[in-house]
Amino acid sequence: MAEENKSFSRIFKSSSIVGGAEAINMLIGIIRVKFVAVLIGPVGVGLVGTYRSAVAFIGTIAGMGLQSSAVRDVAKAVSGGHQEHVGRTVLTLQRMCWLTGGLGSLGVLLFSHQISQLAFSSPKYSVEVAWVGLTILFANVKGGQMALIQGMRRIADLAKLNVIGIASGSIISVCLYWWLGQKGIVPAIVIMGFIELLASWWFARKVEVPKVKMSWRESFLEAGGMIKLGLAFMWSGALTMGVAFAAKALISYEIDLVAVGIFSAAFSLSGMVVNFVLRAMGADYFPSLTAVKDDHTKMRDLVNQQTEIGLLLSVPGILGTVAFAPLVIYIFYTPEFSQAIDLLRWFALGCLGRVISWPLGFVILAKGAGKLFAFTETFANSLHLAMIWFGLLFFGINGTGMAFFFLYLFYSLLMLVVTYKLIGFSWSRGVRKLLFVLLPIVALTFLSGILLPQIPGILVGLVLTIVTSVCCLRGLYQRLGADNKLWRVAFKVPGMKYILT
Repeated sequence: MAEENKSFSRIFKSSSIVGGAEAINMLIGIIRVKFVAVLIGPVGVGLVGTYRSAVAFIGTIAGMGLQSSAVRDVAKAVSGGHQEHVGRTVLTLQRMCWLTGGLGSLGVLLFSHQISQLAFSSPKYSVEVAWVGLTILFANVKGGQMALIQGMRRIADLAKLNVIGIASGSIISVCLYWWLGQKGIVPAIVIMGFIELLASWWFARKVEVPKVKMSWRESFLEAGGMIKLGLAFMWSGALTMGVAFAAKALISYEIDLVAVGIFSAAFSLSGMVVNFVLRAMGADYFPSLTAVKDDHTKMRDLVNQQTEIGLLLSVPGILGTVAFAPLVIYIFYTPEFSQAIDLLRWFALGCLGRVISWPLGFVILAKGAGKLFAFTETFANSLHLAMIWFGLLFFGINGTGMAFFFLYLFYSLLMLVVTYKLIGFSWSRGVRKLLFVLLPIVALTFLSGILLPQIPGILVGLVLTIVTSVCCLRGLYQRLGADNKLWRVAFKVPGMKYILT
């Protein structure tokens, strides 16, 4: 039991570091989003979302999945203890990121007219699209540096650079929106991307990497394995970005650009709730799972432990988002975004599915099953796009939220089947017990918000959120053990010891 407590503690520690950074980023995001909503309105929010989606799609293809696959390669090289191999891996990664990023930005410049036509049904945004294309180079180089930091398991540095980049970029973005209004959107996107690049460079330079000499030909040969798995990541990312881009284009075509802003607002807010859990999975859980990829028993234990911690950390936030959706929209945005209330609730439900399914999805990546990963992602994203189209057709803008929820319901079941075939995985008794208790509570909170008048719905949601938060806190206490440093601090709060024990 003590060993299990240590394992839960390691997972919780990485989640806490990344989660703390995400909490700060969330606070920054709250302030930024409020300013953005007031200064540029729903149409401006829709423009920002469309620019980012259009360029992110191309950037994902240009990046060839190198950042994600390189985390695995760097982690393997470091665990092997071969310094020259580490140096060759890192140098190859850096060169490939500069090359693919430059080609991606050049591609956007050359085809900016066509991208503008696809995204906005008009070529008048071609110049703006070309400028935003610069962020592909910034993002690729930053991605390579972050892969180095993550592969070295420097989780604290990873958290710090995210906070610094987002905070400084947000300040400049808000100033540009205040000064230029909607004309400041493109400069804000470009400058924010550059600042995040600088932040990643600052922390990456602290990592000691063995110096090696390699020709470009050797780098291309070395990159073969990295690119092989990277292509699966690229395909998955391209599909996700493509679906996001297609969704905004469909909404713009079927409804209008204001609806795109509503969609972007609700989706961004829903993601804030669980990002700290999902980022923690990518930051430390993935390298840890890769390290035990040949021991299926340890993999199964790690997946179940990560799922338990993920549920206990995220469900209170998801419940709060569902219960207080009207207040969240009015606080973060303006009354003009009131259509996003029910949409936010559906997206929050979908985020619960993400928390459940993501630990399972990383099993495929840790095993290096690139073809299987590409197949499952293709199938899931194709289904998602079809459901978005169906949802828009029959339920309007809320249909996109329903599609997101049903996607992750299906995806969770799919991943259960796949991981059973790969490593004989099934949910532990602890996970099943949590799901049995928490899922009905989430469903009840959702139905209260949808079916009851606003005030009674919020009050029911408030009670359920408080009770569930206490239960989740007690669940963490039981799993981490009484000796965890967190509880020594928590017990200083009057009444906390009574609540936990």
